[in-house]
Amino acid sequence: MKAQTTQLKTDFLIIGSGAAGLLAASRLAPHGDVIIVNKGTFRDSSTWYAQGGIAGVSSSKDTFESHVQDTLIAGAGLCHEDVVRAIVNRGSEIIQELEEIGTPFDQRDGELHLTKEGGHSSRRIAHAKDATGQAISRALMSQVEPQANIQRLEQHTAIDLITSRRLGKNYQNRCLGAYVLNRDGEVLTIAAQHTVLATGGAGKVYLYTSNPHPASGDGIAMAWRAGCSVMNLEFIQFHPTCLFDREGSNMLLSEALRGEKAQLVDRDGRRFVFDYDQRGELAPRDIVARAIDHEMKKQGVDCMYLDARPIGRKKIEDHFCNTHARLLELGLDITNEPIPIVPAAHYLCGGIKADVHGRTDIAGLYAIGETAGTGLHGANRLASNSLLECLVMADYCATDILKQPIPSDCPVPVWDDSGIVPENERIQIKQNWDEIRATMSHYVGIVRSDERLRRARRRLRLIQEEIASYYWMHPVSQDLLELRNLALMAELIVLSAQQRHESRGLHYSTDYPHTDEHAKDTILRPDDL
Repeated sequence: MKAQTTQLKTDFLIIGSGAAGLLAASRLAPHGDVIIVNKGTFRDSSTWYAQGGIAGVSSSKDTFESHVQDTLIAGAGLCHEDVVRAIVNRGSEIIQELEEIGTPFDQRDGELHLTKEGGHSSRRIAHAKDATGQAISRALMSQVEPQANIQRLEQHTAIDLITSRRLGKNYQNRCLGAYVLNRDGEVLTIAAQHTVLATGGAGKVYLYTSNPHPASGDGIAMAWRAGCSVMNLEFIQFHPTCLFDREGSNMLLSEALRGEKAQLVDRDGRRFVFDYDQRGELAPRDIVARAIDHEMKKQGVDCMYLDARPIGRKKIEDHFCNTHARLLELGLDITNEPIPIVPAAHYLCGGIKADVHGRTDIAGLYAIGETAGTGLHGANRLASNSLLECLVMADYCATDILKQPIPSDCPVPVWDDSGIVPENERIQIKQNWDEIRATMSHYVGIVRSDERLRRARRRLRLIQEEIASYYWMHPVSQDLLELRNLALMAELIVLSAQQRHESRGLHYSTDYPHTDEHAKDTILRPDDL
């Protein structure tokens, strides 16, 4: 066993630096030392790329009850109403706090300018033009950067959680911290009293995704290996309008465009979504995504189109200036022509089974934001509830952590890299990565069947075996760690989908097209498999 070269100790370890991780860090910093681990920079998060905004009741014409009901309807019968109310009722407070720390939300006549998105019955989306995530990220970073007891480890990749069950049966299964790979290839042991997973989703499991590259399901995979249950992983939200680009762009075209009267059309200019739902472009995302997917298959084409010209040039250049500029860089002018789009993996509605405070099955381990499965979203997330969830859960999580007694000291197992040999080639990593994403896109996409899921599971099991053999023989690297997590995430998604014998929300099966009125959450537990 190789001697450990670096060991760190902190009160609070936060893995991930999107909105959830940053707010949790700022809340906890006055009470102890904080380490934030991020495998990229703080810009490498889904928060940074969020365009539309954050949902919350900020108008006298709106009500909390209306926001609750819209969320429950979108969730297709699987939302946990107590969680919905606990998060929705904090919306206006969180938006006000974001304003106070410097988030430049758009204003009109001295008040917040609110937009309306699919599934919402009122205008309630606070936004900073079409780059809300960047604005919120910068405001949160302004609260984190000045605090001397927050240590940021950028370009550091979490490997696995450290738990006391590694020490034997006499220890309660408590999280003791994590092993982390630094940019120089050295493995650090970070001991922590409390560990928070804020690692986002797993969009990279699919070929087309709006997510940034780091979204490989790391937190969920690590939590599963440590002994945590996962919930409702079959519910993958495909954003209806991601730019179709054969070069692989993951640019999202915000739902706010459709909220401001952009239209979905085929190559002949026909508005087809009304064939599937009377709400047309403003139907919930699962309905719109399936409509696009069905039309593409029916017509035998690679994409549909988003026509934003009804919005008007002036409003596009003012409200959607960033989107307009990025498309111009790609040779596309959204003010003059329809833009090719395709549904893309966007959001994971399930995650690590957790309560509204982020508490998981393992003492000392919390999960917040997209990586958590609380029941807020049910079978389908209501637009712009994601940033709300991140921030409210971070606040609840920090409050709960500070109420916990300081855990007694426990020995932390050291990293063991005995028996490894240098890599001869890395082509297997790329090959497995491509196979996983192709398998998930072809067999576990918007429309599923028993046969497709069986084929996916067989292929993924073989890939898992290859990765496991490779992992235990060679030094860890970021690519290898992401591949290992991605493969596990893919398998857990398939296993979850196979357990749901109905069609509901984001899970549509050709073998089970009807909805089961007695359906419940899909819970997978490591000890049961």
